[in-house]
Amino acid sequence: LLMGQNTSQQKMEQLNFMIGDWVGISTTYENGEIATQVPAFQKIQYAVDGSIITIDLHSETLQLHTVIYYDEKEQTYYYNPYYKKGTAKYKAEYVDGKLVVTKNESTRFIFNKTSENGFQEYGERLENGEWSRYFEDNFKNIQ
Repeated sequence: LLMGQNTSQQKMEQLNFMIGDWVGISTTYENGEIATQVPAFQKIQYAVDGSIITIDLHSETLQLHTVIYYDEKEQTYYYNPYYKKGTAKYKAEYVDGKLVVTKNESTRFIFNKTSENGFQEYGERLENGEWSRYFEDNFKNIQ
């Protein structure tokens, strides 16, 4: 049992780059052009003895509570967003220092550290065989 907890904890520790109080700008794109830009704030923290990460995102266009955890049996991360009108559950993986969440075959979200105190989340859609960004949130840590 102890080994299992250690594996899960190690997997969760890989996501340490996400933890913080982040403030920044959320940008959406349409046809490669900026469609909207709004201020955004998110708090990302460990909970339940480090076995989950919670994300609370606030902007004019989106309020979101997300729980991320690592499933030992399936050896995969799960990304569970809760919106005003419901919830979802997506598989995710840690690749090259980034958390990549697969919403479906043609949509994914990517979380990565951009600098010493920078953090980014962006969404991509597969169109004509190429991934293109449809949103991008750039944050700085305010802790």
